[in-house]
Amino acid sequence: MPMKKFINDPANLTKELLEGLALCYSGKVKIVSEKIVVRATPKDSGKVAIVTLGGAGHEPALSGFVGEGLLDASVVGDIFAAPGAPKVLEALRMFKRDAGIVLVTLNHAGDRMSASKALRDAQKEGINVREIVTHEDISAGVDTPEEDKRGLAGCIPLYKIIGAAAEAGKSLDEVVEIGERFSKQMATLAVAMSGCTHPQNGGTIAVLPDDEMEIGMGQHGEAGGGRTKILTADETAERMIAPLVQATGVKAGDTALLLINGTGATTHMEMLIVYRKAAQLLASKGVKLVSGGCGEYLTVQEMAGFQMILCKLDADHAECLKAKARTPYWTA
Repeated sequence: MPMKKFINDPANLTKELLEGLALCYSGKVKIVSEKIVVRATPKDSGKVAIVTLGGAGHEPALSGFVGEGLLDASVVGDIFAAPGAPKVLEALRMFKRDAGIVLVTLNHAGDRMSASKALRDAQKEGINVREIVTHEDISAGVDTPEEDKRGLAGCIPLYKIIGAAAEAGKSLDEVVEIGERFSKQMATLAVAMSGCTHPQNGGTIAVLPDDEMEIGMGQHGEAGGGRTKILTADETAERMIAPLVQATGVKAGDTALLLINGTGATTHMEMLIVYRKAAQLLASKGVKLVSGGCGEYLTVQEMAGFQMILCKLDADHAECLKAKARTPYWTA
């Protein structure tokens, strides 16, 4: 059966979607060397550069967050695939500077492999680069070692935090410290009611019965171990918020950020209803929420579901969130 998608030749998906991004947001981003998305107006070279990498097919992530106050560059792989290490190294060379570079990598095998090779080669060339790895998915259990936790949409608020710190002129050590502290106080849990199809070959990724959902499903339909009959919005929020509170350590008197990231086929109506209950539960615990968000930050094609992201904020994190930003999909 043919896929019901508005595409042309599947082999050209990544190239064409990036061309569309650059044309639509020409004042904010541009494409260089085919699959590297950079700011249309470069940051001062005396400031730390922020670079990330990841596969296409998760739009608007990751390239939609390139711009003032967030990323300097996104290195794009093919659909659901990490870019190769040579392309990542090419981007690091572009941003070589005395101030240094932070490379943000989501904890997935392909991304880590490419990033590790690029980092080794970059450091041999004298490029001053440090890595922050996101691994905030708690579906395997709150106490699971961080190296075994996947990186989900929590990378997006992390870009905002360290992007603002870099824009403010903080040193490489300061940017990394702020980012790693934020990362340790962040947790994400995903839920899905249906999987998605691979837009290049039509292959089905994850199948769920019509009356079931799965709490903990991964970015590409990986099993999460939380299969259950479909719950209401309030029941789902209750089931998810408890382990997120435990993982972040957020408690009465703390300030936190709550984001609901839709994965492709869930409406804003549904996300806002879930946010409502989660926010009420946090308020009942004495947690103060800053202005949050419900929307599509990192999608998985037409997967029905969302990711709930909870971040305990220190004072400097809260200030970074309020800082000016100008990217295709995050403005403030």
